Formats: sequence, structure tokens, C-alpha cells
Amino acid sequence: MPPKIALVQPSTKSIAADLLIVPVQPKGKGGPLAFPQALAELDDTFGGELLKYLEKQRFTGERNNTLLIPSLGRSVYSSVLVTGLGGEAELTGAQIAESIAIAVRQALSVRPQHVLVDARALADLDAQSGVYGSGALGAVALGARLGSYQFTKYYGEKQKKNVTLERVSVLGPKSASADFERGLSIAEGVCLARDLVNEPPNELYPETFAERARQIAKSKGLKATILDEKAMKAAGMNLHLAVGRGSRKSPRFVHLTFTPKNPKGSVAFVGKGITFDSGGLCIKPMQGMADMKSDMAGGAAVLGMMSVIADLAPSLTVHGIIGLAENMPDGDAYRPADVIFSLSGKGVEIINTDAEGRLVLADALTYAARLNPDFMVDAATLTGATLISLGPPYSAFFTGNEALAQAMTESAKRAGESFWRMPLIEELAAELKSDITDLQHTGQRYGGAISAALFLREFTEGRPWIHADVPGPTFRDRASGLHPKGGTGHAVLTFLELIHKHASEPIVAPSTASSEPHKSAPKKRGAPAAKSGKAGQRRPRA
Repeated sequence: MPPKIALVQPSTKSIAADLLIVPVQPKGKGGPLAFPQALAELDDTFGGELLKYLEKQRFTGERNNTLLIPSLGRSVYSSVLVTGLGGEAELTGAQIAESIAIAVRQALSVRPQHVLVDARALADLDAQSGVYGSGALGAVALGARLGSYQFTKYYGEKQKKNVTLERVSVLGPKSASADFERGLSIAEGVCLARDLVNEPPNELYPETFAERARQIAKSKGLKATILDEKAMKAAGMNLHLAVGRGSRKSPRFVHLTFTPKNPKGSVAFVGKGITFDSGGLCIKPMQGMADMKSDMAGGAAVLGMMSVIADLAPSLTVHGIIGLAENMPDGDAYRPADVIFSLSGKGVEIINTDAEGRLVLADALTYAARLNPDFMVDAATLTGATLISLGPPYSAFFTGNEALAQAMTESAKRAGESFWRMPLIEELAAELKSDITDLQHTGQRYGGAISAALFLREFTEGRPWIHADVPGPTFRDRASGLHPKGGTGHAVLTFLELIHKHASEPIVAPSTASSEPHKSAPKKRGAPAAKSGKAGQRRPRA
């Protein structure tokens, strides 16, 4: 169970807690420290030694710098943890949230039951400094929840004894309650995405993921359309079905919708949900295959976002679409050289069955485009090429729309998440030409992330679109900043900021077309999924 996190108003002297966290900011870059009221009060109980100790330890209040001080019985708190906010003149919500998250995560090392965060000094900061306009106290709430996150569902009895945190109290004004609750709500969406990524693949597979989405839709008042294998076949989602054909766990397609009373526009977010990726017949090497339970992190981010969208209530219709499948090898698995016709009607020649995510996304993007949103965003752990080019901390994003590119960059910065725009190099599109049908679904090794984005663009039906390739930051091998080890919930905050930005002032012109799926687009050539795939012979490559 996660700890209870609440905003409280009494002074520090009247609250008993195991550990006190005090955010500290220098008066200027390089110091000296601007000691908040909480430390001045505590200095008396430490016999005037606390502030001297901080100076002796050369604690300067630099951002994310922390110092844990045991009280040795001199205070009602067993320990005091000071965390630096940095010397910037104007703190952002992302910076506040990160500093609080780091401090709360460090507090877990001394196994407290109750942590108190003194946020009184932050109360007067810019009310718009938090994620989704949630203010400074909203950022504190976000950081406290994300820093206290632990995935304990499968712990044994011995491990459970080490999970002691029951409560986090945050000192702040009652007037900040709405901001605080908004920050907590957003944090729960991130934590949901983390949970989904951390689940083992024998527990989380397309059917159970879809059922989780159904439950969230019911609890949040969202419209849910969930297609099983039969319904997907009737719809013509042949690429998606091909990917799931080698698994005993049948694929699913999820479409959740939030609709306000008077929508000013609509947006669609599409997530890749490969709950386990063995590589199919082009099977992956053993090393690292266990990490492929996280190949649904894009879908997890979309569901995490949709789980809180009703609480935030933007003036937009928001579609959350997730293509779910398990990519496994068996006698009915799809093959290299198969030709399969997509929902869009385009024929696709299969080159590598380990490039399955773009096939699922292709049908999902076509479906989303026919909802006529103002713009679409897809999120996928799609290519290793992104990891090679940007490293684990950054995600790539691609778009041909300059307004969307600027909005995505600004939203990611405000959310405190790392995204970098990559180019859509048109010359690489030639690599997707097939000898026997419309497209082949992979290009050459070099520029692989770009050719993957160009392939997806073929299925957007001309709508404004962003492709987010997120393999690095969605799953980490060590804790850092806002993120724990394991699933991080990366992209949820950026997507929420992007929605907030479009609702506040349209990024692109709102669509005036119908938002009913498949009714606005002309009927296109299609064919049933070919089991044999023998639509012709392909010339061998050297």
C-alpha cells in the first residue's frame, strides 16, 4: 500500500514524525544559505549546533544536494534531512518536485513510518510553477508521492518488513489544498504507469492490461471501447493481429475517451503495448530479454495519462488508444517475407519480426487519425537506435509540424522530462520501398529510429502528429531524480502538459470534422491477414 500523503497546517513543534525534510535555497548562487523557519526553530533544540554543522559540512543548498542529520535524541524527529533547491531566482515545479522526490527516496533508507516535509517556505512561489498549473505545493505533492514509490506487490514476508513508510505530511497553507490534490492526482497517474511496467509478463498480458483499462474507465467515467481478436479482425487490424498470432495470449485493442461538456477540440494519444517481446521468429538473444516486459511502456504512459485526465478536466476531448499484443514464436507466428494488409489498406512486407511495435502502431494510428483529432501523439519503446544516439536519459521525438515541435519541447521542459527532437530525413524514406507491395516495414540499420518514424508517418492520414520513441527513460537500472529503479512512468507528465497547453491556447487549428472513427476517411483497399504471406517472392539481400 502506498503511504498516505496529506497537507497539514500546524507548526513543526506540534507534529510527531520520524524524519523531517526541510527544503533549503541559497540566498544567491554559491551561498550563503537562506535558512528557513523550520531550521531556525530546530537550531535551538540542537543547542545552536545545527546550523554550524551544515556550514561545517559545506552544505550549500545546491539543487538536489542532500544531507541527513541524526538528531541523537535532541529533537522530536529521529533525523533531519535538508535538501537543496538550488539558487535559481525562479524555481520551476519540475525542480521542486525532483528535489522533494530525491529527499523522500533518501528518507526511505532509515525506514521511517512518518515523514514530515516543511514546505512553508515554498508557499509563496509562482502559482503556475507546478505541472499542469498545480502550483508549488502541487509540485511538492508530486515529488512526495513519486519519491515514496515502491513496487512491493510481489514482496515476500521478509522484504515486506523493510517497507515501513505509512505517512507523508506536508506543512503548507490550507489555501493550497486544490493545488496539492491536483499534484497528488497527477502523481498517481505516473505511479500507475510505473506499476504496469514493473508487472511480470505472466501477470500482465494483453487481456489483463485491457481489463485494467476497463476498470479505470469505469472508475473515472471514461468511455471504453475494447476490441478482442474477433472484433479486431472484423475491423481490419491485420498488422496488429499478425504480431499477436504467435502467442497463446490473444491481442487486444483499447480506446478510452474523455469528453467534456463543451469540447474546444480533440487530441489522440496512441501507445505501443507489447506486453512481452521475444522478437518472434527473429528471436532476441537471451541477454536483456527479461527487460522486454517493459516494451509496453508507451501504452502504460497513455493509460497513466488517461487515469487522471477526468480529474484535471481539460476543455478537450482526449482519446487514449493502446495496441496490446505479445510477440512470441510458434508455428503460426508471422514471418519475414509475409505480406499483410493494414487497416489503412496499404500492403506491408515483413522484414524483421522483432520490429513488431511499428506494425501495431500503424493500425492504431490509422484508427486514431479517423477520429479526426487536432493532432496525434504516439509513444513507443520502438528502437535501440534511439538509445544509441541519445543514451538512456533521453527520449526522441519526431514531427513535421513546427508548432507541435515547439509545444512538445516546452511541455517536456515544464514537466522535467528529457525529450530531444530528431529529424525526419526524407532520403531515408526510400528504404521503405518494397519490391512486391506498398511498403516494407524496416529500412537499413543506420538511421533506424528515423526510418521507423517515417514508416509510422505513412499511417497518420496527413494529420498533425508526433512520434515519441521512449526506450531509455521508461525503465532504469538505478534511481535518479524523479525516477526510481525500474519503471519510471516517463512521458505521462509531458503528455499532460501538452494537453494543458493545447486546451489553454490551441497549438494547431482545431479539427471541425466528425470524431466518429472510420466515417470521415474514404474506404481503402484492404485484404485479410495472410497466414502464409506468399504474395510473391522477394529478391534476397546481399
